[in-house]
Amino acid sequence: MGYDEQNIAINEINESLSVYAKNIGSLSRKISFADFFHDKMLIIQAIRKGLPYKIFTQIKSFTPFTDSDWAEYLDLSLKTLQRYRDDADFYFKPIHTEKIFELAEVTNFGIEVFGSSEKFYRWLNTPSLALRNHKPAELLRDSYGKEMVMAELTRIDHGIFA
Repeated sequence: MGYDEQNIAINEINESLSVYAKNIGSLSRKISFADFFHDKMLIIQAIRKGLPYKIFTQIKSFTPFTDSDWAEYLDLSLKTLQRYRDDADFYFKPIHTEKIFELAEVTNFGIEVFGSSEKFYRWLNTPSLALRNHKPAELLRDSYGKEMVMAELTRIDHGIFA
Protein backbone atom coordinates (compact mmCIF):
# COMPACT_ATOMS: atom_id res chain seq x y z
CA MET A 1 0.00 0.00 0.00
CA GLY A 2 1.47 3.33 -1.06
CA TYR A 3 1.59 6.45 1.07
CA ASP A 4 -1.45 8.05 -0.61
CA GLU A 5 -3.49 4.85 -0.40
CA GLN A 6 -2.53 4.52 3.26
CA ASN A 7 -3.69 8.09 3.99
CA ILE A 8 -6.98 7.51 2.18
CA ALA A 9 -7.55 4.32 4.20
CA ILE A 10 -6.75 6.10 7.48
CA ASN A 11 -9.08 9.00 6.62
CA GLU A 12 -11.92 6.57 5.90
CA ILE A 13 -11.28 4.75 9.18
CA ASN A 14 -11.12 8.06 11.08
CA GLU A 15 -14.50 9.12 9.70
CA SER A 16 -16.15 5.76 10.35
CA LEU A 17 -14.72 5.49 13.88
CA SER A 18 -15.97 8.98 14.72
CA VAL A 19 -19.50 8.08 13.66
CA TYR A 20 -19.24 4.71 15.43
CA ALA A 21 -18.00 6.34 18.68
CA LYS A 22 -20.94 8.77 18.60
CA ASN A 23 -23.34 5.88 18.09
CA ILE A 24 -22.08 4.01 21.13
CA GLY A 25 -22.67 7.20 23.08
CA SER A 26 -19.29 8.06 24.42
CA LEU A 27 -17.88 10.81 22.22
CA SER A 28 -19.20 13.96 20.66
CA ARG A 29 -15.94 14.89 18.92
CA LYS A 30 -14.13 13.38 15.97
CA ILE A 31 -11.56 10.74 16.83
CA SER A 32 -8.60 9.51 14.83
CA PHE A 33 -7.56 5.91 14.38
CA ALA A 34 -4.45 6.54 16.51
CA ASP A 35 -6.46 8.32 19.25
CA PHE A 36 -8.88 5.42 19.39
CA PHE A 37 -6.18 3.12 20.80
CA HIS A 38 -5.36 5.57 23.60
CA ASP A 39 -8.92 5.64 24.93
CA LYS A 40 -9.22 2.27 26.69
CA MET A 41 -12.78 2.93 27.92
CA LEU A 42 -13.87 3.65 24.35
CA ILE A 43 -12.24 0.42 23.20
CA ILE A 44 -14.09 -1.51 25.91
CA GLN A 45 -17.42 0.05 24.88
CA ALA A 46 -16.70 -0.69 21.22
CA ILE A 47 -15.79 -4.32 21.97
CA ARG A 48 -19.00 -4.82 23.92
CA LYS A 49 -21.07 -3.25 21.13
CA GLY A 50 -19.37 -5.24 18.39
CA LEU A 51 -17.77 -3.92 15.23
CA PRO A 52 -19.81 -3.41 12.06
CA TYR A 53 -18.50 -5.27 9.03
CA LYS A 54 -18.15 -1.98 7.13
CA ILE A 55 -15.52 -0.69 9.57
CA PHE A 56 -13.81 -4.09 9.58
CA THR A 57 -13.50 -3.81 5.79
CA GLN A 58 -11.79 -0.44 6.17
CA ILE A 59 -9.45 -1.75 8.87
CA LYS A 60 -8.74 -4.85 6.77
CA SER A 61 -7.68 -2.67 3.83
CA PHE A 62 -5.16 -0.91 6.08
CA THR A 63 -3.57 -4.08 7.46
CA PRO A 64 -1.21 -6.53 5.74
CA PHE A 65 -3.50 -9.48 6.36
CA THR A 66 -5.35 -11.46 3.71
CA ASP A 67 -8.89 -12.79 4.10
CA SER A 68 -7.37 -16.17 4.96
CA ASP A 69 -5.17 -14.58 7.63
CA TRP A 70 -8.20 -12.81 9.12
CA ALA A 71 -10.21 -16.03 9.15
CA GLU A 72 -7.36 -17.76 10.98
CA TYR A 73 -6.83 -14.92 13.47
CA LEU A 74 -10.57 -14.75 14.18
CA ASP A 75 -10.87 -18.54 14.37
CA LEU A 76 -13.56 -18.51 11.69
CA SER A 77 -13.82 -20.32 8.40
CA LEU A 78 -13.17 -18.26 5.29
CA LYS A 79 -16.72 -19.10 4.15
CA THR A 80 -18.17 -17.70 7.39
CA LEU A 81 -16.18 -14.49 7.00
CA GLN A 82 -17.43 -14.16 3.43
CA ARG A 83 -21.02 -14.78 4.58
CA TYR A 84 -20.67 -11.95 7.12
CA ARG A 85 -19.62 -9.65 4.27
CA ASP A 86 -22.94 -10.25 2.53
CA ASP A 87 -24.97 -9.15 5.57
CA ALA A 88 -25.19 -5.33 5.48
CA ASP A 89 -26.20 -5.14 9.16
CA PHE A 90 -23.63 -7.59 10.51
CA TYR A 91 -21.76 -6.81 13.76
CA PHE A 92 -18.90 -8.99 14.96
CA LYS A 93 -19.19 -10.64 18.36
CA PRO A 94 -17.15 -9.01 21.15
CA ILE A 95 -14.45 -11.69 21.05
CA HIS A 96 -13.90 -11.10 17.33
CA THR A 97 -14.12 -7.33 17.69
CA GLU A 98 -11.38 -7.41 20.32
CA LYS A 99 -9.07 -9.40 18.01
CA ILE A 100 -9.75 -7.03 15.10
CA PHE A 101 -8.82 -4.07 17.31
CA GLU A 102 -5.67 -5.83 18.51
CA LEU A 103 -4.48 -6.46 14.96
CA ALA A 104 -5.37 -2.91 13.93
CA GLU A 105 -3.42 -1.55 16.91
CA VAL A 106 -0.33 -3.60 16.01
CA THR A 107 -0.57 -2.42 12.39
CA ASN A 108 -1.01 1.22 13.37
CA PHE A 109 1.96 1.13 15.75
CA GLY A 110 4.12 -0.93 13.37
CA ILE A 111 3.67 1.54 10.52
CA GLU A 112 4.44 4.38 12.94
CA VAL A 113 7.66 2.66 14.09
CA PHE A 114 8.90 1.66 10.64
CA GLY A 115 7.68 4.74 8.78
CA SER A 116 6.05 2.77 5.98
CA SER A 117 3.67 -0.10 5.59
CA GLU A 118 6.10 -1.97 3.31
CA LYS A 119 8.92 -1.95 5.90
CA PHE A 120 6.51 -2.97 8.67
CA TYR A 121 5.03 -5.81 6.60
CA ARG A 122 8.53 -7.08 5.77
CA TRP A 123 9.44 -7.07 9.48
CA LEU A 124 6.17 -8.80 10.37
CA ASN A 125 7.04 -11.74 8.13
CA THR A 126 10.73 -12.08 9.02
CA PRO A 127 11.86 -14.40 11.83
CA SER A 128 12.99 -12.36 14.82
CA LEU A 129 15.79 -13.43 17.15
CA ALA A 130 14.11 -11.45 19.96
CA LEU A 131 10.95 -13.51 19.42
CA ARG A 132 12.79 -16.85 19.45
CA ASN A 133 13.01 -16.91 15.65
CA HIS A 134 9.24 -16.68 15.22
CA LYS A 135 7.81 -14.35 12.64
CA PRO A 136 5.91 -11.60 14.49
CA ALA A 137 2.82 -12.36 12.35
CA GLU A 138 2.79 -15.92 13.75
CA LEU A 139 2.49 -14.61 17.31
CA LEU A 140 -0.57 -12.46 16.65
CA ARG A 141 -3.01 -15.36 17.10
CA ASP A 142 -3.36 -14.70 20.82
CA SER A 143 -3.18 -11.76 23.22
CA TYR A 144 0.09 -12.82 24.82
CA GLY A 145 1.77 -13.05 21.43
CA LYS A 146 0.33 -9.66 20.46
CA GLU A 147 1.82 -8.16 23.63
CA MET A 148 5.22 -9.67 22.78
CA VAL A 149 5.04 -8.13 19.30
CA MET A 150 4.02 -4.73 20.72
CA ALA A 151 6.88 -4.90 23.24
CA GLU A 152 9.36 -5.66 20.46
CA LEU A 153 7.98 -2.77 18.38
CA THR A 154 8.42 -0.50 21.42
CA ARG A 155 12.04 -1.62 21.79
CA ILE A 156 12.68 -0.96 18.10
CA ASP A 157 11.00 2.44 18.43
CA HIS A 158 13.39 3.28 21.27
CA GLY A 159 16.44 1.97 19.37
CA ILE A 160 16.91 -1.15 21.52
CA PHE A 161 17.68 -4.11 19.27
CA ALA A 162 18.07 -7.71 20.44
